[in-house]
Amino acid sequence: MARLLLLCAASALLVAAVAAIPPPEEAARMARYVLHSCDWGALATLSAQEGLRGRPFANIFSISDGPPGPCGGSGVPYLYLTDMEISVQDLEVNSNASLTVSLAETPYCRKHKYDPQNPLCAHIIFAGSIVKVNDSEADLAKKALFSRHPEMESWPKDHNWFFAKFNITNIWVLDYFGGLKIVTPEEYYSVKP
Repeated sequence: MARLLLLCAASALLVAAVAAIPPPEEAARMARYVLHSCDWGALATLSAQEGLRGRPFANIFSISDGPPGPCGGSGVPYLYLTDMEISVQDLEVNSNASLTVSLAETPYCRKHKYDPQNPLCAHIIFAGSIVKVNDSEADLAKKALFSRHPEMESWPKDHNWFFAKFNITNIWVLDYFGGLKIVTPEEYYSVKP
């Protein structure tokens, strides 16, 4: 019974956290909030594949900036990658990419009946590059990803999985009417979601 009550309390906290999004005038905080609320995003690369070379290519990837919950995460999008994946092959030629995350993947937009394209269903576009994490950051990336995506631990070892992060250089926030807001990485990392 105590365990059920604990689960109910945790669920209530998650619902409350989703309902309490930052106001539109706090774009940096909104960017952190949306990233931390999302478990996956659309990663766009420049294709290195025959027949598509140089063209945009978007693919879905599981991401995490830290364990779920109200603590807010690090703001760093971590990924678990293998060289066997087509987008990772693109990144080996050109590590530049963009990553889009949206509250459309959370209950928030459905609850408010916002279409994913509605600006009130906030989405964030990050530009930057993908880099492998160093040994000192690997444990942080592993904890961030495996806490949200426990299945990853059982993925085939012979695929040579590695931890990577999205190095953010530019951030665009669309969370209200009137167009995109630009947030600098410095602003982004200096706020708590």
